[in-house]
Amino acid sequence: MKHELVLVLDFGGQYNQLIARRVRECGVYCEVKPYTTPLSELKAMNPIGIIFTGGPNSVYLNTSPQVDPEIFTWGIPILGICYGCQLMAHSLGGLVTPAQEDTAREYGKTTTYYDTSCKLFAGLPAEGISWMSHGDYMAKVPQGFALVGHTEMCPNAAIADESRGFYGVQYHPEVNHTEHGVAMIRNFLYEACHAKGDWTMGDYCKSAIAAVREKVGDGKVLLALSGGVDSSVAAALLAEAVGKQLTCVFVDHGLMRLNEGDEVEAAFSKWDINFVRVDAETRFLLKLAGESDPETKRKIIGEEFIRVFEEESKKIGAVDFLAQGTIYPDVIESGAGDAETIKSHHNVGGLPDFVDFKDIIEPLRMLFKDEVRQLGRELGLPEYLVSRQPFPGPGLAIRIIGDITKEKADTLRLADFIFREEIAKAGEDKNLNQYFAVLTNTRSVGVMGDGRTYDYTLALRAVTTADFMTADWARIPYDVLDKISVRIVNEVPGINRIVYDITSKPPATIEWE
Repeated sequence: MKHELVLVLDFGGQYNQLIARRVRECGVYCEVKPYTTPLSELKAMNPIGIIFTGGPNSVYLNTSPQVDPEIFTWGIPILGICYGCQLMAHSLGGLVTPAQEDTAREYGKTTTYYDTSCKLFAGLPAEGISWMSHGDYMAKVPQGFALVGHTEMCPNAAIADESRGFYGVQYHPEVNHTEHGVAMIRNFLYEACHAKGDWTMGDYCKSAIAAVREKVGDGKVLLALSGGVDSSVAAALLAEAVGKQLTCVFVDHGLMRLNEGDEVEAAFSKWDINFVRVDAETRFLLKLAGESDPETKRKIIGEEFIRVFEEESKKIGAVDFLAQGTIYPDVIESGAGDAETIKSHHNVGGLPDFVDFKDIIEPLRMLFKDEVRQLGRELGLPEYLVSRQPFPGPGLAIRIIGDITKEKADTLRLADFIFREEIAKAGEDKNLNQYFAVLTNTRSVGVMGDGRTYDYTLALRAVTTADFMTADWARIPYDVLDKISVRIVNEVPGINRIVYDITSKPPATIEWE
């Protein structure tokens, strides 16, 4: 099934993936493309609308990202957000300048007034809080544009040329801080772009199954199964599509959480699929020995996973396709083209140059995490599996800072288990989206009994998030943190200090490496 498409052109802003998520929440499919994507490629995708994202640059500088003005001749509605708004103004004959001291420059929550006769604000209150983050100012808006939003400091917080379907806002409607921001995006989609809203998980499920069947034919598929949400949903979809042509290989690389390998095997042994567990702890730890760089760790793990799968495929005989539970944030964060790599995911940026398979199948590649969970429910997966918190493919390798040894992995395994156990006992697991322990490479002096210790510092990390593209650090009660700290220091040899990470995403990522 061919879905209506809205393109999100990425100019380097921190909320760009959140914009895409908001569009999909409104029932419209969208994809994020770098601003450098050739116009011919964008036009061939036949979008019903385009959104220009924010970005850290100033449009009037020669080095800043620009857009070919031809895009404004396509007759397609365009919404510019923050930098995207200023880029639209700059490209169409307006004037953007640095904001003067104490005027027009705005950051944070700002009372904003809207012209509700504009399609962007139809049916919404005429006043609300918006999230501003701009140091430049539209000194002159292009001909044909009307001022449809203002603040006390900025007369042109929102502009529109409704005859051409062009809209620009200086604030960020995609963030939760902006009141009715999602409704504004929905108005752009349905009032300006005339979207029908044909993006549903039920339709995606059917089309994804059909696409896999068509691609695989009578071939054999090998799925890299970790037991996490993504690979479990991929397994269910592939099983529905090709049945016994699928073999699921669970590689126990010795970097799983406590008892997790046995739990994964028990869960999938009940399924009517070919399931293979490979004990590969020794070979992975040997490959990782002495390596402390996180990107190199990921790439080592990515390559070794592939080599294990290649070996298993030869045992099965004539496997054509390697399948993975790659999801959209993995693809985006691993970087593509001019996009900056935040971190290479072992199943995307960590793949070796040569892979001994006919092709790779990634049926979840264009889905966000919450969409993957929705798909899992469509496929009939049990809720305990669908709601499970994420665990990275490289496992504890990227939760051990510095070099990796079996002793460190065993230490972290036990500390992480105690953390998760106490969180569950306190009922806090229902309030958290992801929580785990990190064994840092920092050692510090401590006192236990009457003796001096010089042991490792353990960091605890817990976040709340709707989509894993942004996240807020979780406010775990102090008495719960106290129990966790006391237990870990007393029960886990080699740890004498506990710290709690109170950094949100951005500026941090959820994982430490």
